[in-house]
Amino acid sequence: MKKDAEVMLYMRERHKGTTQQVAAARAGMSERTARRYERAGKLPSQLKRPRIWRTRENPFEEDWLWVVEQLQRDPALQGATLFALLCARHPSKYRPTQVRTLQRHIATWKATQGPDKEVYFEQVHTPGEGAQSDFTHMEEFNVTIAGEAFPHLLYHCVLTYSNVEAISICFAETFEALAEGLERALWQFGGVPAQHRTDHLSAAVRRLDKAGREDWTQRYEALMQHYAMTPTTNNAGVAHENGDVEQSHYRFQQALDQALRVRGSRDFPDRASYERFLQDLARYRNQTRAGRYAQEQQALRPLPAQPLAPCREVRVSVSRFSTIVVQGNMYSVPSRLIGATLLIRVRAEHLEGYLGSKHVVTLPRLHGRAQHVINYRHIIWSLVRKPGAFAAYRYRDDLYPTLAFRRAYDRLRSDLPARADREYVRVLHLAATLSEAEVETALLLLEEAKTVPTAEAVRDLVRPIEVRQVTTVPVNLQPYDQLLPSQRCAHA
Repeated sequence: MKKDAEVMLYMRERHKGTTQQVAAARAGMSERTARRYERAGKLPSQLKRPRIWRTRENPFEEDWLWVVEQLQRDPALQGATLFALLCARHPSKYRPTQVRTLQRHIATWKATQGPDKEVYFEQVHTPGEGAQSDFTHMEEFNVTIAGEAFPHLLYHCVLTYSNVEAISICFAETFEALAEGLERALWQFGGVPAQHRTDHLSAAVRRLDKAGREDWTQRYEALMQHYAMTPTTNNAGVAHENGDVEQSHYRFQQALDQALRVRGSRDFPDRASYERFLQDLARYRNQTRAGRYAQEQQALRPLPAQPLAPCREVRVSVSRFSTIVVQGNMYSVPSRLIGATLLIRVRAEHLEGYLGSKHVVTLPRLHGRAQHVINYRHIIWSLVRKPGAFAAYRYRDDLYPTLAFRRAYDRLRSDLPARADREYVRVLHLAATLSEAEVETALLLLEEAKTVPTAEAVRDLVRPIEVRQVTTVPVNLQPYDQLLPSQRCAHA
């Protein structure tokens, strides 16, 4: 069959008055072919009829009704799965290469007779209209801090018009992480949008009872009122209704993976270095949105005078064990606070303890329930006076700051079983009063020298910081008296 261009060339030559023979030769076709297209008055593509017949037999015709029944029962069944079932039902009837034929038949059936698919509706956003936020897990990136695993999440907030984004590290999907991340994002954006959309945060709310969920809702509404934003949520289990931030999750994680590959290492010396790396990446991505961001900034409403800094406040009593229980987790506090009632402000990553209006303690926050953290510095002074309590102490494992301390205790138990508890407690006392790092170094040196790590041996290696005596030199003030006469002399 000739091409449309060839026939069009022939028609142009004929319209110029060229003979049929010459026009056919110039178009590269025979006179007979030229006469056929000239009589039809149509191009080859217009004369071509779609093929509606099969060129070969359908190998699945006998079993097609069974295939359709399976697809109607569960449209998610894949062609490879159904082909394997057919081969099991009819051994040696089908060849392995026919699986692609079945997949094409299933695709055609779904497109012509299958169930309707969900339609996604493209949205038009206006400047300053809203922001979307959500949490995303980061375990798959295998980031380490000083060689140790760093499991964490990112709170991600995106302006829906410009797609300018803000991120912050967090460790659980809690209200405090949401509130602190949102406030940090709004102050970074330099204004407040009209709406804030998030999902139901079921991971944060599911563990709460009815009263806890009501409290969570009230605090979230108070946060929205402080910034005069309208709170909206997507339907449960329908993540695409929070589509802007979900897409930003995907794009940011792609960019982060590439940036880590370019860097050549996923280990960072400290958390601050990793945070700078993330913020630099977000800043670089936001540079490409500067034009739309400039438009959005004009539509954003002004920020309030200062951040709300929302937190949960609970009152707890310090037990005789020098511990407190906050949201189902146990924390140690300095022993001088035993018997006192503290006001605890629960924030995303730490707890702040107040006695009256005075701040007395800051503790790292535990997530989940039935966990505990005991700081040996809080109880060492009592433990030194009662070293026998160490052996059966319920939270003894928390009193090994590092692996070197644990090995030191095991060596003491082996070589000095009668004095092991007393010697180790004295070593802990040195770590609390002098320097944990220096004591750990001393323990490593003693271990390398195969010496028993007694408190005396550690003390000989760890030298306390000398307090230098500052001597004061008297200053002669008589010259100043001569320059500035006294008030009595002035009156005289």
